[in-house]
Amino acid sequence: MTQAVFITLEGIEGVGKTSAVACVADWLRDHGRAVTVTREPGGTELGERVRALVLEHNDVPIAPLAELLLMFAARAQHLEQRIRPALARGESVVCDRFTDATYAYQGGGRGLPLRHIDSAAELVHGDLWPTLTVLLDASPEVGLSRARARSAADRFESEKLQFFERVRAAYLERASREARRFAVIDASQDMAKVHADIRALLAARLP
Repeated sequence: MTQAVFITLEGIEGVGKTSAVACVADWLRDHGRAVTVTREPGGTELGERVRALVLEHNDVPIAPLAELLLMFAARAQHLEQRIRPALARGESVVCDRFTDATYAYQGGGRGLPLRHIDSAAELVHGDLWPTLTVLLDASPEVGLSRARARSAADRFESEKLQFFERVRAAYLERASREARRFAVIDASQDMAKVHADIRALLAARLP
């Protein structure tokens, strides 16, 4: 049986994660792997409700710590209901964002202590981390211009440029510290080149 892999796609808004997820899933299927595609927050009924809650504009502000706990509550359900069962069946999982996004957005962006995220990650998924994390990197100016051109800005996309600069810096710092798991791809390129880079990366990095 082909070894199941857990691949996550990360990056700020507008870097092309949705199409990159499809690119990864297609490559895996072309190479004989059964694939489960999912996203965070989301992936389950509970997760999608949390997604709507944290993305929609609301008259009542969500406290940063409450936002953090909502993300991990959705993740716990996601792992229990979708991710772990798929991996146990021998399926590869491709997920649009995972815990690295929490370190970037709630840690880097919101400024929450990383020790809180460490503790929640240990509680929720222990040593289950992605086999490979693809970080699609582009400047906030590029990403936000793309994101805001395609639809009305959601709660996160409405944040100021400085917020996304902190998020990007947190992502790049994690990629630097965990170079064996991460691969950084220049998402400011033409999408066809981004996808070509992703396919080359998968061919080089996967067993």
